[in-house]
Amino acid sequence: MPANGNRFEREEASIGELLRRLSEDTSELVRQEMALARAELTEQGKQVGIGAGLLGGAAVATLLALGALTAAVIAGLDEIVPLWLAATIAAALWAAIAGALALRGRGEVREATPPAAQTVETVKEDVQWAKTLR
Repeated sequence: MPANGNRFEREEASIGELLRRLSEDTSELVRQEMALARAELTEQGKQVGIGAGLLGGAAVATLLALGALTAAVIAGLDEIVPLWLAATIAAALWAAIAGALALRGRGEVREATPPAAQTVETVKEDVQWAKTLR
């Protein structure tokens, strides 16, 4: 290598040397892409973890509130119909709501974008760059 450290200043390089450099550069590029993907996924994972914890707490509070609401609905219906029928009506109402939410949630999950969008984009750019070397 030249004294100044720039390996591209040499006027002549053998094909073997060029292939070695290409191999090293490709390996370095792959390592950098993997590091970028790890960093992106780690950051996304932290955000998802915090959000999941908050959603879990909200779900517990909502479950308690819905239990109290269900008891109130059953007690109110008990004034009109027998207790067993009031409980059945309340259960059917919650089952219908659960079904609608499940269908909506499934649709949302199917539309979700893949993680690490920046990594996917830079890998596409790297492939395009590699194609221009041919």
